[in-house]
Amino acid sequence: MTSGQRNPPRTTRQDSRTAPRLEMKPEGAAGGHVDGGWWPRSKDPGEEFPALLAALGTWVGPVSRVSYHLGTWSGIERKVTIDGRAVRFEGFHSMDHDTVVVIGADARRVSLLVVPPDTPGGMARAVLRASSALDSTASAADILASNGSRPRASTQDGQRDLDR
Repeated sequence: MTSGQRNPPRTTRQDSRTAPRLEMKPEGAAGGHVDGGWWPRSKDPGEEFPALLAALGTWVGPVSRVSYHLGTWSGIERKVTIDGRAVRFEGFHSMDHDTVVVIGADARRVSLLVVPPDTPGGMARAVLRASSALDSTASAADILASNGSRPRASTQDGQRDLDR
């Protein structure tokens, strides 16, 4: 959950073709599993993460680390320079398939529900709204399921995604 959150706007606005499709809970929102939602355009972290990290600077300050599920994203180097700063990318098989955790240099962090890139627009926007709702305390899987999207599932040992 967000720590040390400032009072940023709820939704980021930039060039609609490149801006991250991101909605964050407002200050004072209920605690829960996620701090907001993000709908990337692809599963390529090299293409998707730089704009997301720039947009999250308001919430976490300069980003130092990003944690993600290895089976959800294509490969990326463990350390990448983004906007002149070294960012460490940490992939885990044990992490929730439908979330990304972004940590700032001063340990402020946000957990984001990741809407699968191929989700239809209306459904994806509903998931973003639900994940950023003031009173939302649901898990990423519950938010996706309650809005008609199926969360990615894994085998018992977390080694691969099941095809759906």
